[in-house]
Amino acid sequence: MMTSDALQAHISGVKSSLALSPVYVFSGDEPLLMMEAMDQLRSVARKLGYTEREVLMHERYFDWSSLLSAGQTMSLFGDKRWLELRIPSGKPGRDGAEALKQFAAQMESQSPGHDGPDTIVCIVLPRLDSKTKTSAWFSALEDVSIAVQIDSIDRSHLPMWIAQRLKKQGQSVESGTAGQEALEFIANQVEGNLIAAHQEIQKLGLLYPQGALTEAQIRESILKVARYDVFQLTESILAGDLARLNRMLDGLKGEGEPLPLILWSVTEELRILSKLQAASQRGESVQQLMRANRIWGNKEKLYPGALRRVNPIKLRRAMQVAAGLDRQAKGLSAADLPADPWDGLRLVGSLLR
Repeated sequence: MMTSDALQAHISGVKSSLALSPVYVFSGDEPLLMMEAMDQLRSVARKLGYTEREVLMHERYFDWSSLLSAGQTMSLFGDKRWLELRIPSGKPGRDGAEALKQFAAQMESQSPGHDGPDTIVCIVLPRLDSKTKTSAWFSALEDVSIAVQIDSIDRSHLPMWIAQRLKKQGQSVESGTAGQEALEFIANQVEGNLIAAHQEIQKLGLLYPQGALTEAQIRESILKVARYDVFQLTESILAGDLARLNRMLDGLKGEGEPLPLILWSVTEELRILSKLQAASQRGESVQQLMRANRIWGNKEKLYPGALRRVNPIKLRRAMQVAAGLDRQAKGLSAADLPADPWDGLRLVGSLLR
């Protein structure tokens, strides 16, 4: 699959319709980055005559014949067409899988026109797991398309991403420590919400002229718009980032997130970490075990560091604490634990630092 950077290179090289693929497949879970990547491609296509746009949404009772006829139906106005098929679940179902394979075969059998494809079909999916990537329907699509995976921005790269966005609108932060602290401040306020980050950066462009922004200006302007994710909480535990863990726990508690779901997520990560640690001590392949437990993306990078850092005795203690917190959440007593289970989660994080 193509990365975002490779897509940028592809878009830059499109000088005529002949350079466009008749099928593009986008997958990713970050709405802003997906929207921007597709907008850039669509903008180039529009300049090359693909002015008619149609959007299909896969829902219950979706009519797959509308996709199969896409490459054969001419525009009413003689314009070239841009057709989007959005599959929010990433699961087309049995009928959809067969239709997608049939569509791929149909596209493979077509000869490219002298002026490029009459219709560009863009299929939009969420981030795909390894099982979906190896499915017959996706493999068939990948063979006839340019498939693009849009990765989310890792938390450690977020300050740099913000700095790059500021640079595009002619702004920057102060040099040295003050500037880095200002970027970290923005990243902390918008964590997990790139759309909000984009809006806040744009607001800085409206409020202040081009040039270096002071930390005071940034703090005065930026709102707290973080969107905390239960399943990203465990990333902060695996990374040993107690400050981030505390921020996310405060945010999740304030948003009224159910404690049992958080405890389940944390406990599951502790069990996997314990399993990986035991396998490592026996000399088994940690990489194979991670694949067997469907660990991918950012966590695939975090687990090896956690294994090197976490003491087995402290890991067992963390699992005992998590079990006690589960009893607390069910209204039972648990000795030697904070009265508030949320504080108990902070204790789990401190044990894995």
